[in-house]
Amino acid sequence: MPAHAPGTSSAAPGHLATLPAHLAHWAQLAPDRPAFTFVDHSASGLRASHRTLTWRRVEIRTRAVAARLADTVAPGERVAVLSPQGIDYAIGFLAALTAGTVAVPMFTPDLPGHGDRLAGVLDDAQPSAVLTTSAAAETVGAFLDAHGLRHRLIVSDFVPDNQADAWQPPTPDERSTAYLQYSSGSTRFPTGVEISHANVVTNARQALTAYGADDLRVTMVGWLPLYHDMGLVLSVAAPVVGGLLSVLMDPLAFLRRPARWLHLLSQNPGALSAAPNFAYDYCAAVVTDEDKAGLRLDRVAGLINGSEPVRPETADRFGAAFAGQGLPADIHCPSYGLAEATVFVSAHRPGQPLRRYALDREALAAGKALRLPPGDPAAVLLAGCGEPVGQAVRIVDPATATVLPAGEVGEIWVQGPNVGRGYLERGPQTRKTFHARLAHTPGHWLRTGDLGTVLDGQLLVTGRLKDLIIVDGRNHYPQDVEGTAQAAHPAIRPDRLAAFAVPAGHAPGGTTAGATIAAEGAVIVAEQARGLDVSARDLKKVAAAVRAAVSARHGLRLADLVLVPPGTVPRTSSGKVSRTLTRARYLDGSYERPEGGTA
Repeated sequence: MPAHAPGTSSAAPGHLATLPAHLAHWAQLAPDRPAFTFVDHSASGLRASHRTLTWRRVEIRTRAVAARLADTVAPGERVAVLSPQGIDYAIGFLAALTAGTVAVPMFTPDLPGHGDRLAGVLDDAQPSAVLTTSAAAETVGAFLDAHGLRHRLIVSDFVPDNQADAWQPPTPDERSTAYLQYSSGSTRFPTGVEISHANVVTNARQALTAYGADDLRVTMVGWLPLYHDMGLVLSVAAPVVGGLLSVLMDPLAFLRRPARWLHLLSQNPGALSAAPNFAYDYCAAVVTDEDKAGLRLDRVAGLINGSEPVRPETADRFGAAFAGQGLPADIHCPSYGLAEATVFVSAHRPGQPLRRYALDREALAAGKALRLPPGDPAAVLLAGCGEPVGQAVRIVDPATATVLPAGEVGEIWVQGPNVGRGYLERGPQTRKTFHARLAHTPGHWLRTGDLGTVLDGQLLVTGRLKDLIIVDGRNHYPQDVEGTAQAAHPAIRPDRLAAFAVPAGHAPGGTTAGATIAAEGAVIVAEQARGLDVSARDLKKVAAAVRAAVSARHGLRLADLVLVPPGTVPRTSSGKVSRTLTRARYLDGSYERPEGGTA
């Protein structure tokens, strides 16, 4: 049977229930077609080297590593993948599934600031072996030794191709756990979601359908970490299910020079790619005219924005910045998902105008989505995240478990074959989250912990239930307060701040001196922008501007405002600001307060 041209896909075979089965299918159907390309930006600038493997080579390498695993680890045991971003990461992940083991996709120990999280996950998952590469073996081995983690270390690129010559892979039950997806939040209490073989294949198909990749010639282009749920599904699972080329780059290569991502989009016609909200603002702010030279973005198939909530103004800034390079106006795909649902739940389809909603801020905080004219200063702007594909979504009153009508804000509940099996060895938490029941309705539902509403059939995500700031009986969305604060003064570093509630009786910053917070109050911890002159660093003036703006727009008096140096506000391993960890550090007094650093 002839191979298809690179970047095209015949229909994904619907009868195959696992990723290894899909890999074998494409290796037989299109053995010489490119499957994965890693773009190495080790050199400075935009120049890069490319490494590409065909479907046949990916399957050969996957089977070889799987056979080595089978000699070491029993089916059903866990295998941690601690490899650098690249093709060998994808091979290691697929090999763990092919061997019938449970993959634990994580990162190498040199990811700054996340060593404790990695140690916590390994302690929780208790893998029987660790997969890495020769480039990272020394670092990984030293980390395991330093933390007393005695795991068998397998260097995947040292395994010879003929390792699998006399080996037959097992046929896993599609309902069994394929991998553990650890969320990027808590360090002390890591939580692994059990994703089955059927879950990930189903969710890959749902995503391909939602983004039009099942009937378009697309190439997946990604820099999101492969240990992150969206990076893993969009850059590994979906290409394997759909037979699509996946072009990978390192997240650090993007952060150091975001134009590299744009050039990959330009070089791969039909590119479909995903990034969080901050990445689009980052590109719009720092990519120079020199970097834009030669860019052709008119052939991009879709740009996925998976932040919650998605800001329409970010799409506008990105569109304005790259309109001269041919970027289509209808290319943005606001999306919603979570690890407990594998990743994808709903999305705006590319090729359609962005659905924008200007909603009354006060009414939204009270649980009602009331529209206002665009530009009204009392409005919050939200983008519609489209409709679910192959799954059901309901907006639910979390107190009564009853479905709310359109236009009312409640908790987002999800039901579908992509919803994970539960949390690893956390029965009560699994029952509460994965086995929720709607009043007078049969079947289990997933409680997402996210707040949202439905208008015009579109899902709008308004925030996280646990992050909601409640002061004097009124609700405030932290991302809304953060947006007001960062717009109040140029000294506040954009997207590097966290707003949260603190309990009554707490002394600001965890200290015992000075006045305590009499009632539950709102606090902002914000990084100062880099490169400011002395006058712009007058912290008292900055604090006054932020307090005034938050008070005027939200009717909210800040109990405390802490301004900290750049790089101080913690982020999750997926790059988002961690409000939970910022709040914990604030409460235990971890933030130093130089003179003028609080007000």
